[in-house]
Amino acid sequence: MNQAAFAERLLYQRKLKGLSQEQLAENTGVTVRTIQRLEKSEVSPHLRTVKLLAAALDIEVDDLLELENPRDDNVQTKWLLLIHAAPFIGFMVPFLSILIPLFLWIHKRDDHPLYDAHGRAVVNFHITMSILFVLAFVALLSVQGYGFLFFIAVMPFTALVMLINVIAVVKSKKCFYPSIPFLRSKKVTKPS
Repeated sequence: MNQAAFAERLLYQRKLKGLSQEQLAENTGVTVRTIQRLEKSEVSPHLRTVKLLAAALDIEVDDLLELENPRDDNVQTKWLLLIHAAPFIGFMVPFLSILIPLFLWIHKRDDHPLYDAHGRAVVNFHITMSILFVLAFVALLSVQGYGFLFFIAVMPFTALVMLINVIAVVKSKKCFYPSIPFLRSKKVTKPS
């Protein structure tokens, strides 16, 4: 439970009903000190307390608690999986490993900060790997022995990093791609 969100909602609902903390305490049987601590997000409320507060404020429990929808989490995981797995098509059709995640990132980056961060990481990684592949190809043609090893190591390394990140996203919604940060996050500037 997000304590800060609960505190905001409780304070808003109490003021909306025109009640003081003391009046709310009288109506619920919850101490004034507890209400003060809840509104300052110092403590997490018990479910019983939430029910008492909701009843006294004549609102639903959902109006105080921020309940997460499991369906939203499932949809989010599917989008992240698509962003991370789509570049595998690039092994068959060149540049799709960059273009597909770039398109998905542009389309979804404003929907959730997670899509923005993951999309940037995937696109940066595949641009970096494309540059590395070109350098490996040049090394193949110009450097005897080691050029060939460098060239054949790029593709398996790329596939391995992609696979590890797809698994990590499904398990924990986290990713790590070693890359050059071509796409950077927007800096939020504060108005003066």
